[in-house]
Amino acid sequence: MDKSEIGNVGNAVTMPIERGKIREFAKAIKDDNPLYFDEDYARKVAGGIVPPPTFTMTSGFWDEGPRKPLLTYDVRRLLHGEQEFEYLAPVHAGDILTGTTRVSDVYEKQGSRGGTMTFGTLETTFTNQRGEKVLISRSTLVETAAPVKKES
Repeated sequence: MDKSEIGNVGNAVTMPIERGKIREFAKAIKDDNPLYFDEDYARKVAGGIVPPPTFTMTSGFWDEGPRKPLLTYDVRRLLHGEQEFEYLAPVHAGDILTGTTRVSDVYEKQGSRGGTMTFGTLETTFTNQRGEKVLISRSTLVETAAPVKKES
């Protein structure tokens, strides 16, 4: 990863927000909140069935085309550092979201055990079928320092 990759943009991914998939996801994460299951309750409280906050991580299942690499890194030294979700508007079952990912930042920090760690932040902006921005998801990847090569 390096600063020259800031601004790289990936292919847009479109995903329908399906009630059945919301239910499956909520059960998988063992969350029995009625907002994910009970249509009457969810309509009164939130305007309809809503997905759990981390549901858009499943957008990877909707990526149909060849993936355009946004960041270059050594997968053997890669860690998932952080995930953040910023909801700007409600998302409901029946919505169709389109997400576009871009590299928003690349920076370095000195590791506590020596070596430099490189951080890359991917920001995915989701819009709904009406073109309204509803969510920004940020993922921070960490590439640890390369092992020191021993001289022979």
